Amino acid sequence: MATFTTTTIPPSSLSFFSSSIFLPKLSSSLTFRPNSLKTQTKPLSVTSELATIPVLSFTGDKIGETQLEIKAAPPDTARAVVHRGIITDLQNKRRGTASTLTRAEVRGGGKKPYPQKKTGRARRGSTRTPLRPGGGVVFGPKPRDWTIKINRKEKRLAISTAIASALINTIVVEDFMDKFEEKPKTKEFIAAMKRWGLDPKEKSLFLMGEEEVSDNVRLSSRNIGTLKMLTPRTLNLFDILNADKLVLTPAAVEYLNARYGVNNSGYADDEEEEQEEEEYEGEGEGQGTEADENTNA
Repeated sequence: MATFTTTTIPPSSLSFFSSSIFLPKLSSSLTFRPNSLKTQTKPLSVTSELATIPVLSFTGDKIGETQLEIKAAPPDTARAVVHRGIITDLQNKRRGTASTLTRAEVRGGGKKPYPQKKTGRARRGSTRTPLRPGGGVVFGPKPRDWTIKINRKEKRLAISTAIASALINTIVVEDFMDKFEEKPKTKEFIAAMKRWGLDPKEKSLFLMGEEEVSDNVRLSSRNIGTLKMLTPRTLNLFDILNADKLVLTPAAVEYLNARYGVNNSGYADDEEEEQEEEEYEGEGEGQGTEADENTNA
């Protein structure tokens, strides 16, 4: 009678990554690691831009220097980050209230315009067909929501990257609100711009560090079509990219270093940013939104 002998293989000697049954023979100098099968993704890195900017007086003389150090995306991803930020801002401004009537929604058209036969004309069942004036619209626009989402850190990085790219055309001027206490005068404001080396025909962006700009300063710069004056609450990416020159005040430099600087973690003022977005969306609401609410009611 024949006898059979069986040998037991230890469980640890046969595995998916160590056995030659599942993998081809590798050289002894190469160590195979299971984690190498995963796709290695490069994490998004953030750099910092340090710039020393001269501070000019109201008369145009240099009275000192200040430093602006803010975060910026690396060169290989900066263009994509800024592009996504500007596309998001512009698309979220769309109200989406355009609406047209379809053939079923147009008033009238119940009666057949003329008999089906014996007229020599094309068959018409209604005067509200899309082929005739006054009829419905085929695949026309309807109210919709165009808003798209962007992460707060990504939006903040896009703004700081745009500011960092504009540092070469940035100047800092001392606080000049007290110079226009008596009355607003555009002629004096234009003369001050020329003393600072700004061309009134070029697009200039003034970023004031204060929450509110005095009425005299606002009225003095209102008639200059190429000038835009913003506060920390109204700072946006489009105006930064659209400007040729960027003018800051010492208070604005402190604000940028605090909000977009390297030492800012990015989470301290999320609630404030949410409140600003809600206020901005509330200002953009129009009659179309009220009509939608009445329809829902």
